[in-house]
Amino acid sequence: MTASDSRPLKRAAVIINPAKSADVDVRGMVTRLSRSNGWGEPLWLETTEEDPGAGQAREALEAGADVVIAAGGDGTVRCVAEVLAGTGTALGLIPLGTGNLLARNLGIDITDMDAAVSGALLGGNRKIDVVRATLDHSEAEQVFLVMAGLGFDASTMADTKSELKDKVGWLAYVDAGIRNLPGKPVKAKISIDGQRAVSRRMRSVMVGNCGKLMGGVEVFPDASMEDGILDLVVLAPRGTLGWLGVLAAMIGRGRGKDAAAEYFQGKSVEISLAHEQEFQLDGDHEGNGSHLSVKVDPGALLVRMAEG
Repeated sequence: MTASDSRPLKRAAVIINPAKSADVDVRGMVTRLSRSNGWGEPLWLETTEEDPGAGQAREALEAGADVVIAAGGDGTVRCVAEVLAGTGTALGLIPLGTGNLLARNLGIDITDMDAAVSGALLGGNRKIDVVRATLDHSEAEQVFLVMAGLGFDASTMADTKSELKDKVGWLAYVDAGIRNLPGKPVKAKISIDGQRAVSRRMRSVMVGNCGKLMGGVEVFPDASMEDGILDLVVLAPRGTLGWLGVLAAMIGRGRGKDAAAEYFQGKSVEISLAHEQEFQLDGDHEGNGSHLSVKVDPGALLVRMAEG
């Protein structure tokens, strides 16, 4: 037996949200592809309500997995990525959620499960940025990959009806967004890269690592997950009809005179609010807060996907 013959077989770990896998035989797909390519039996780990992915990701690393595949929605992906960031072990994606925002922004075809599974197991590695967020000066730092928000966007996520999401998918967020259009602005102070803070009365502030949302909406058309730069938009409509100004400003990416949507860029952001607002990370409602600090961690995460 040669030295190369004695090497242990490569092995994938699959971390799956069991609530998302009813229509797709993910286990069978990954097992068949592993066997046909000379890999060992995949490690199979299911998330739970108590542990939505972080504990399973640590178990996968301890087992020496060559790639850790998150099979679920953006919440599952975020929890797994939080553990993998900085380790050099690649994250694979099998998009099974409603939004699948990271997969969409990476150009993964969310309708082609065979291609997604093949890319997650056998594709090339791509370095992307992660963003580290701290809410209300907590010692617990959280990671996000797509977008964080305080205010209107977070209240929309919190108010989205699960049963409607199961029936109509991302359109359920439109329903929640319309219901949350009325509301009062909050005073905010925003500092980019430690510079002097600007003051605004806003309904929402979003910090993005990439730009695409569901339905083809691009909040940050120029955003890149590989540039080490954060994009930020402050939404400040004047009354309910003021949201038309927000829409126009976002289409023009803030190049007009309407201050309903203002854009900023930097490597770190600190946001202080006069009173608490709802908070979301990658589409998951994470409670309320009045202070948010975020910083980019350039190229910290390897993602395995089909090349090209």
